Amino acid sequence: MRALILALGLMLLPVGVLADPALLLARTYRPGTGVDLGAYWVSEKYDGVRGYWDGRQLWSRGGEPIAAPAWFTAGWPATPLDGELWAGRGGFARAAGTVRQQVAVEADWRQLRYLVFDLPAHSGTFDERLVALEVAVAAIGQPWVQAVVQFRVASEGELRRRLAAVVADGGEGLMLHRGDSRYQAGRSDDLLKVKPYDDGEARVVGYLPGKGKYRGQLGALLVETPEGRRFGLGSGLDDAARRNPPPVGTWVTYRHNGLTEHGLPRFPRYLRVRADWSAGTAAR
Repeated sequence: MRALILALGLMLLPVGVLADPALLLARTYRPGTGVDLGAYWVSEKYDGVRGYWDGRQLWSRGGEPIAAPAWFTAGWPATPLDGELWAGRGGFARAAGTVRQQVAVEADWRQLRYLVFDLPAHSGTFDERLVALEVAVAAIGQPWVQAVVQFRVASEGELRRRLAAVVADGGEGLMLHRGDSRYQAGRSDDLLKVKPYDDGEARVVGYLPGKGKYRGQLGALLVETPEGRRFGLGSGLDDAARRNPPPVGTWVTYRHNGLTEHGLPRFPRYLRVRADWSAGTAAR
């Protein structure tokens, strides 16, 4: 039924557009909130670009078609896959640039891997989907298509040690996926991200002039969160970004130390352009 609904929806859309892929999205893990870690599988959080395979075409999280070379997706199943297009730790910019290509550059795509972490159309629990996922990836038989390694932890201390090890090796963080959960679009505690810092996305709506050593240059980006809150984002901008800032309308990712009593990010720092975000993505 899910596949039929998706197919009917595609018939109503302009060519080259997928209306917001119905993806499972993560909430942030907070220690001390009663989460039963024993109920979850743990994996590395890969710093790449989300890629949704609908059985025929790769799509970005924002519903834009990804122009992957034919050889990259050859032999992929006619059922959906959910994964990350990844260029290695610290390779987000390279992965994002490759995925944005209108005409695929083979040498760039040879540097990417598709790390599969779920089967959206499978009706079973995540425990059951993991078994089917391993079978599906093995059937594809391509070295650049890999199943994300999942493991268990016995305590909060072990989770923190695992997180520290991944971050020390240049990784971004961890993901927790509840074993008895079904694939359900939207955010819930079925999927949690574990990172050493908080982050968020905001849209550039203007520019603020620099002061002091930045007089005559860009001082900060004026950005707006999906909830409509505006603030200046200057910390973290390098000289190149100040000379050539992201255009108005661009979505960017920032890090912060929690929220103030007014709901604004505390000590926000610019991280990067979020090329795979759009207005539709932010609404979810």
